[in-house]
Amino acid sequence: MLYLYYMINALLDKVIRAKHLTREEIVCLLNTTETEPLFSAADRVREKFVGNGVYLRALIEFSNYCKNDCLYCGIRRSNSTAKRYRLTPAQIVSTAKQATGYGYKTVVLQSGEDLWFDTDKLCEIIREIKKLDVAITLSIGEKSREEYAAYRQAGADRYLLRIETTDKQLYEKLDPGMSWDNRVRCLNDLKSLGYEVGSGSLVGLPGQTVESLADDLLFFQQLPVDMAGIGPFIPHPNTPLAAEKAEGHFELALKMMAVMRLLLPDINIPATTAMESLHPNGRLIALQSGANVVMPNATDTQFRPFYELYPGKICLGDSSEKCRSCIESKIKSIGRYVENAKGFHGDYLKNK
Repeated sequence: MLYLYYMINALLDKVIRAKHLTREEIVCLLNTTETEPLFSAADRVREKFVGNGVYLRALIEFSNYCKNDCLYCGIRRSNSTAKRYRLTPAQIVSTAKQATGYGYKTVVLQSGEDLWFDTDKLCEIIREIKKLDVAITLSIGEKSREEYAAYRQAGADRYLLRIETTDKQLYEKLDPGMSWDNRVRCLNDLKSLGYEVGSGSLVGLPGQTVESLADDLLFFQQLPVDMAGIGPFIPHPNTPLAAEKAEGHFELALKMMAVMRLLLPDINIPATTAMESLHPNGRLIALQSGANVVMPNATDTQFRPFYELYPGKICLGDSSEKCRSCIESKIKSIGRYVENAKGFHGDYLKNK
């Protein structure tokens, strides 16, 4: 046990100094039961590189229609029990205006891959929201390079497209009809077009190995990403993976997030809502283990229950104002504060 403690601390010293680990060393950290040194190191690196401020992003889930049929997702095309909804462009802009009234500096527009929202509609929405002087993050799936370029020209700043897994065989098994190579093409296009690019992993997928999780982290470092979200896999009852378990996924996701902070010390890392679906203090624990972003839900409460990627989502009935004040109180309870800025990658270091 003492040997394990010294080995883990030696690895932590190395990554803090060199910002590099081998695949085998990452696997060692992901497998460790000596988690306290890992989480503490990630928290110290977070404070040094991105400060004690927590950036809040207003999440607007504007459509749960999706053309894809991913086996793990509750809004998959084949889920006939899902109650579908789609906000109008005017409703989306109105929701964004309400969010800015609560003090948000970034709006995150998220949906399934809904073909009703063509390029013209999306660009008009982006242009209208940009008038509110906020940063705009899109999380709307795989598009052509030309579409990404149009959104960027309209005013979009960031794009979140999770790779979910870098295991190509597993990806294409769990995402039927989709191409892992096309997913990577999208990320490279987004990077070359000047977006702040976000990606991430789903941790605990059936058939996933710790080695493939290590590959995910090396992939994010090599791209490199500007932000990355790590979410634990939570089986949805109306998907083919309903019988799978979620035990252990919270801690493994937390370890993934902590190692990512050590490898990419200055990126933005959200404390994901799914963390809190598995642990009552999940987001606070994540904020103390390397995270520096929270995305409270700003969607109208009448629609929130229908954007069910996984069961047990939190804050479904709380108003947007309450969600904002609640998370701000929690952030203050751990000695941190809400950062009143748009929070682009590298802003903290630029301002030092």
